[in-house]
Amino acid sequence: MDEGDGREWRERQQRAVRAHADAEARRRAGEQAQAAELVAWFVAEATRRGLPTTRLVARGYDGRGRYRTRLTGWYVDRAGTRAVDTTGRFHLLTVPGGLRARLFGVDPEPSPAPLVVGAGGRDGESIPLRTLLTRLLDGGTDEPGSTTRAAAPRA
Repeated sequence: MDEGDGREWRERQQRAVRAHADAEARRRAGEQAQAAELVAWFVAEATRRGLPTTRLVARGYDGRGRYRTRLTGWYVDRAGTRAVDTTGRFHLLTVPGGLRARLFGVDPEPSPAPLVVGAGGRDGESIPLRTLLTRLLDGGTDEPGSTTRAAAPRA
């Protein structure tokens, strides 16, 4: 193999890698758009049904501290680490924490909602976002740590 063949091979490989990355970015953007529509639908339906909101609290990365936020909305999971605020933004409620956070509270940034919550996690437990939101609307609880069993989603 001469130098020209090696250069061509590297260029083909680089184009293939870029094409794969572009396709993955398009797929991710499509999923995020679908998830954003689900979250917007949930907020509209929860508001229409009068589902009570709560003041959201963030937790430290280490799981020990609880920190005030200015957010109001609904917890999506029982652990209280994921929530939707009343403006339709999805939040991961884990923060660095510390003394400043304890004194002044925290403002978690919104993040793109996943179509499947917990996908890729080590525990192997994942659930579609639609199922979580539907359970909440159908009588599930929005309080973290609650033992109330959420209603099964309608098909």
